[in-house]
Amino acid sequence: MRYEQAARPGLSDTLLDWYDVHAREMPWRVPPGERKAGTLPDPYRVWLSEVMLQQTTVVTVRDYFQRFTGRWPTVGDLAAAEDSEVMGEWAGLGYYARARNLLKCARAVVADHGGAFPADYDALVKLPGIGPYTAAAVSSIAFDLPHAVLDGNVERVMARLHNIHTPLPDAKPELMREAKALTPDRRPGDYAQAVMDLGATVCTPRSPACGICPWREPCEARRLGTAPDLPRKQPKKAKPVRHGIIFVGQRRDGAWLLETRPDKGLLGGMLGWPGSDWIDVSEPLPETPPPCPADWQPVDAEIRHTFTHFHLLLRVRTAQIDSGTQCDRGAFVAPENFRPSDLPTVMRKAFDLIR
Repeated sequence: MRYEQAARPGLSDTLLDWYDVHAREMPWRVPPGERKAGTLPDPYRVWLSEVMLQQTTVVTVRDYFQRFTGRWPTVGDLAAAEDSEVMGEWAGLGYYARARNLLKCARAVVADHGGAFPADYDALVKLPGIGPYTAAAVSSIAFDLPHAVLDGNVERVMARLHNIHTPLPDAKPELMREAKALTPDRRPGDYAQAVMDLGATVCTPRSPACGICPWREPCEARRLGTAPDLPRKQPKKAKPVRHGIIFVGQRRDGAWLLETRPDKGLLGGMLGWPGSDWIDVSEPLPETPPPCPADWQPVDAEIRHTFTHFHLLLRVRTAQIDSGTQCDRGAFVAPENFRPSDLPTVMRKAFDLIR
């Protein structure tokens, strides 16, 4: 039986009072004091931050967000940007489908909504790359509409507040019901950020600081001593291992041989070194012809990288390529136009290995 206080009115007010004092400072956030004074959040900045924060930490996102908004301060600026420039700025954030959808969404906002994000959940969720969570976050934070957000922090807070032991992801519908029940009509945008801040700073995955939590009294898991065990999760399956070969070639004038990966698939649209397909490590690598004639030499070390769903091992071949050599794959990029930071992390590891 649930602790009845957990459902009592006033919990959102208690959390908002806490947020007014303890809100984290974010470059994309309007502080609660300014929000009360009438400063409205920029929906573009809210949307951009939420897309960047998916599967990525706040610490990592801050610098990327500052660079993006410095180069493209409005959604119209982003919509007009070159794909390669945006993909280059995104390099290192991972989950590169987000960057492709970022451009599609910005262009849809300009083409279909006059360059302004719609202040409507149903319209937002129809935009490319915006799912239910992002639509709820933009609706609540940017437009103060009472839509419940449910990210990892909020899941943890709801599971502990209500002592929910159903493992994730099966628990998501139940956690969403609880999140919706607590989302207020008054200041829903600030409340959404408050409950995320609570999970990030107080109701943390390990060693939650229950003694300073504004919801410590109604929290059923604190009362029962189960908070450190929640939320429960299904056991993780072992990740498969794949392997492949990449060719890191440099012309004698310093130009690098690079190719843009296909738009669809892993690392889609990103710059990379030509190479083989990535196949299960139990299968022998097929013969992969190098991209051009040269004295390709193996590098002793290999690249190890982990994606969401698998581990990757890459063997590296390097060569100095003669001027005038014709290549079957890729194109040469002059040294003054090449930035290693434009490469996705796994490809940059190869560059760091051979330089």
